[in-house]
Amino acid sequence: MDMPTPSAAVLNKKAHIVRRLAKVLPIESVISEENETRAYECDALTAYRCLPMIAVLPETTKQVSDILRICHEEGVPVVPRGSGTSLAGGAMPTADCVILGVAKLNDVLETDYDNRLIRVQSGRTNLSVSGAVEEDGFFYAPDPSSQLACAIAGNIGMNSGGAHCLKYGVTTNNLMGVTMVMMDGEIVEIGGGHLDSPGLDLLGLICGSEGQLGVVTEATLRILSKPVGARPVLIAFDENEVAGACVADIIKSGVLPVAMEFMDRLCIETSENFSNAGYPDAEALLIVEVEGSELEIEEQLTKIIAIAQKHNPIELRESKSEEESAKIWLGRKSAFGAIGQISDYMCLDGTIPVSELPYVLKRIGEISDEYGLRVGNVFHAGDGNMHPLILFDANKPGDLENCEKMGAEILRLCVEVGSEDGGRNRGSREV
Repeated sequence: MDMPTPSAAVLNKKAHIVRRLAKVLPIESVISEENETRAYECDALTAYRCLPMIAVLPETTKQVSDILRICHEEGVPVVPRGSGTSLAGGAMPTADCVILGVAKLNDVLETDYDNRLIRVQSGRTNLSVSGAVEEDGFFYAPDPSSQLACAIAGNIGMNSGGAHCLKYGVTTNNLMGVTMVMMDGEIVEIGGGHLDSPGLDLLGLICGSEGQLGVVTEATLRILSKPVGARPVLIAFDENEVAGACVADIIKSGVLPVAMEFMDRLCIETSENFSNAGYPDAEALLIVEVEGSELEIEEQLTKIIAIAQKHNPIELRESKSEEESAKIWLGRKSAFGAIGQISDYMCLDGTIPVSELPYVLKRIGEISDEYGLRVGNVFHAGDGNMHPLILFDANKPGDLENCEKMGAEILRLCVEVGSEDGGRNRGSREV
């Protein structure tokens, strides 16, 4: 992939821009030396790298406003950055840009349990939002795999979900309001501690816009009471397609698990070696979790297990304790990091009808054989949100390009099966 040609006019003003930024920020918050900007040359998609011209780390909304006003006046591109955990190049800089990092914007500003909300600065990490309210019996629902490190700003920019989005929705379903700085420095308030505002859904427009409309500095988030109980069940199969069929049957039954995650052999083995979660030797693995009272849990799991047994699982393991539940989830939460330890990889993000899972998993295997690159499948099976991980060698000439072509074919497949005919017409299609 070729990066955009940087503006010579902007690069020639670097020293001037640094001086202007240093007037509105502490000097240690303006990073312009090449060896120091290297920390911001990419996000978790490390296949593509580019040193930014400058990086800045504001601590207040006013500072963000000053930065954007200066950059707007000087014609400098700005790339907002949360924690840099994106696997989609969401914080990828250009050589003439200013990286605006929100890591220092990490305070809890308000908790309101009566109205079930928390207001935080956008640099606060996802998991620490729940950490701020868990002693009082509440939690924040979206839980991306990177929740230990990822920032709320990035969650909003990418409309992040997580394992439990099947029941609780993604970020847009749990975002109530934002303070946002427009690219000319204007500060706006959208939404807030109340139900849906009348008129255009501007909040829905902002969530998932990847920082292109402005920089979110504060967020009002919906928090929920912790469930009475939760219990996962681990179901192992000897074929990916069978696991996919089991997922489709569970969804069709009307049971709504809080989470339903899929892992294939490559991800199972890699995660097991990394985390020692105690996973079985299998081609495919489902983790299905339900919530509620003990009676509700038993009723839901009885139905799920009955459906699973029709597909002849090679192992079915129901958690009996919090420790066992943590072990079941450990490998899944470690999957991306585990794959990253053995290979370079590119993470795709495609959504398909759940009913098409068996076919899509079969075709991904065939595409993998055609291109000679391994694929690890780990994803939110319950809503058909797939994350094929294509493994490649960044040091091998042509391997990245081959990976890109393979990724495009897999995404074309996702478009194909998600078309109006439900994937029944599986002829050649162009995206």
